[in-house]
Amino acid sequence: MLFMQYTSISTHVLLAEDNDLNAEIAVTLLEETGIVIKRVEDGIQCVNRVEQMSPGTYDLILMDTQMPNMDGYQAAQRIPHLNDKTRAEIPIIAMTANAFAEDRKRAFDAGMNGHIAKPIDIEKLGAAILSVLKKQESLQTGKNNSMSK
Repeated sequence: MLFMQYTSISTHVLLAEDNDLNAEIAVTLLEETGIVIKRVEDGIQCVNRVEQMSPGTYDLILMDTQMPNMDGYQAAQRIPHLNDKTRAEIPIIAMTANAFAEDRKRAFDAGMNGHIAKPIDIEKLGAAILSVLKKQESLQTGKNNSMSK
């Protein structure tokens, strides 16, 4: 499986999910692929964790859109405004029970980089993670190339 091969380089994910069962499923599925995953339970905890982390701690965020205190949309809108660019540019994939086109649009409008419907399908989640990580990698490569000129 391509997803498992790619993630074997030790991808680190921050999971923002308030539902214990959904979190357990996501953690179990992702850890089986070699991903290192840490969980927070709402948008406030997610923003705080990103603010306090060392740059490069997480490769991406999996963000539930419906959480207490601060939902995933609000958290996704705040993260790009953090002072440190490495933290502000961390890619975010929305995880939602809503799989309609307007739900995808709302996630992207909030600044998220990908969208996956629940219940989680590991192949679809893997494809979303690979897509986002490859886009992020090409953006970083492009920035580094333009800075070295």
